[in-house]
Amino acid sequence: MQQAGKVVAVITANPALSSVLTMVLGSDRRLRVRPFESEFALATYMRIAPVDVLIIDLDREDVPAVELVAALRARPGIVRADFQAIALTRTVTSALRDASIAAGIDEVIVKPMSPRHLLERVVARLDLRRPFVVASGYRGPDRRDRMPASSRPSDHGRRRGDNVVELFPQNV
Repeated sequence: MQQAGKVVAVITANPALSSVLTMVLGSDRRLRVRPFESEFALATYMRIAPVDVLIIDLDREDVPAVELVAALRARPGIVRADFQAIALTRTVTSALRDASIAAGIDEVIVKPMSPRHLLERVVARLDLRRPFVVASGYRGPDRRDRMPASSRPSDHGRRRGDNVVELFPQNV
């Protein structure tokens, strides 16, 4: 179980969503929730205090969220570069998936979602911490045990441990 007082930073596309998420996340006494309205405020806070989990909305219009996470991880002055990042978005594309992985985003949740589900994911992230690596320009969670979907070996449309059989494969 995680220690008391883990810090969760929230930066979303609109203040109403930030308020709802802050209220629900704040209902867990183990979490200290900090909402932010700008990237500058978030970066400034992270220079003086550690953030354990960052919840960021990929639908923000200011600085692209993927670039912001990558920049925060690479910034030398922040207290804790091994923060975990949960991104929120309306749609997930393969390009967004690849960019999120490259930026070191741990998890992407599709909106609309239940704020309670987000709370469960934050608690799960804090309980299951992945090692942090810095290698070849990448700074983020260790993903060496994962293979990109395109390079996974195929077994007639199945992956090892997959309980779904693809009935109509694309290459038939």
